[in-house]
Amino acid sequence: MNEIEKLLLPIDFSDVSLKTATWALTLGNKFSAEIHLLFIARRLEHLSGINVARVSIENFENEVVRGAETMMEEFANTHFKDYAACKNKVVLGDAAEEIINYVKSEKIDLVIIGTHGRKGLDNILFGSVAERVIKMSPVPVMSVNPYRTQES
Repeated sequence: MNEIEKLLLPIDFSDVSLKTATWALTLGNKFSAEIHLLFIARRLEHLSGINVARVSIENFENEVVRGAETMMEEFANTHFKDYAACKNKVVLGDAAEEIINYVKSEKIDLVIIGTHGRKGLDNILFGSVAERVIKMSPVPVMSVNPYRTQES
């Protein structure tokens, strides 16, 4: 088995993020690994076609990023305060693509990603970031379905 020195936990600040955080902490402690928290704010370029000034869209995207950075600090300070080797970052872009970019640039060894359990039309309309990451990732990906409970 390869050494796991860096774990990536993409988060979206939902309940899924809270549940996957425990997995990241467990594995981080087991392997003495650095944990990277990543939030991706979605670009709003699709709005430029409806007579919204590009500057307005960029300003709003910047506000979203600043708000996400504040939330990221709160999330890290709340759930990873006792874990010394934790880094966090907020980026703007497509979630799956930015996760893969981050994996490559930071030399991540394992991705731990939560699933929202979308089915049917929801999955078709919104897609599955987790599914795309699993298919595109150059490193192993552990997907966590927080809605399944382990039976005794």
